[in-house]
Amino acid sequence: MAFDLKQAMADNADAVEAVLDELLAPGNGPEHRVMDAMRYSALGGGKRIRPFLVTACASLFSVDRRSALRAAAAVEMVHCYSLVHDDLPAMDDDDLRRGRPTCHIEYDEATAILAGDALLTKAFEVLAEPETHQDARVRSDLVLALAKASGHAGMVGGQMLDLVAEDHDLDMPEITRLQRMKTGELIAVSCDAGAILGKASEHARIQLHAYAHDIGLAFQIADDLLDVEGDEEAVGKKTGKDEAAGKATFVSLLGVERAREQAKMLSAQAQEHLESFGEAAEPLRHLAHFIVNRSS
Repeated sequence: MAFDLKQAMADNADAVEAVLDELLAPGNGPEHRVMDAMRYSALGGGKRIRPFLVTACASLFSVDRRSALRAAAAVEMVHCYSLVHDDLPAMDDDDLRRGRPTCHIEYDEATAILAGDALLTKAFEVLAEPETHQDARVRSDLVLALAKASGHAGMVGGQMLDLVAEDHDLDMPEITRLQRMKTGELIAVSCDAGAILGKASEHARIQLHAYAHDIGLAFQIADDLLDVEGDEEAVGKKTGKDEAAGKATFVSLLGVERAREQAKMLSAQAQEHLESFGEAAEPLRHLAHFIVNRSS
């Protein structure tokens, strides 16, 4: 029977949602508003691509499902925190995310900042707990990997470069570096987390990192194409923002057709890195194809 990526992603998203719902239990004290905002931002939306990468990579090494889902939920918390802060007036100033009002619109700016902060710190709490993995070294490696991917040398640094780009004309290597940091590092650590949980060999981790590197860039090119060609209702957020802001993107430098060709080439290249995993990597191959053909 052919692999059904749509169903697999939906099932995985439901499983991750259940773990997030459990980990982000509603509060009843006077500070409950921040927990409400955390739940609003993390539950009930999104494609959950990063959690899917965590669990799909973990399955290559027969990792316990509960461990994989907890790590996947932690990565998703970091992703959701980044979206909350990215949408703030001081950043991209967006009022729509995943088809509904952004966190600072639904609540307020101060609450949104606190909700993002709390989601970030909660992620590391989850990874550090023995329930995520019985081996303390594995938990430590997970924390270290996610910290590096999220911080100044990863996602946060990429966001800083993105702000700088508003006043400077970036060339292709600079844009590639920006997007590798801002988007690619969290995608890469999603794959790496599965390998860390499974105590994978160095060779296996290198292959998965190469795969993640290629789909990370392909994902961003697809995002740039959606910003130009996508329907706002289908995408779930405002489109045309990059052009309006005068930002250099893969599409603005390459043009629509060359950008689309580059994304497809990266997708195909990513799949080549999975050869040593055989049929077990079929979900990852299908995901590489999906990333460059999505409509949201």
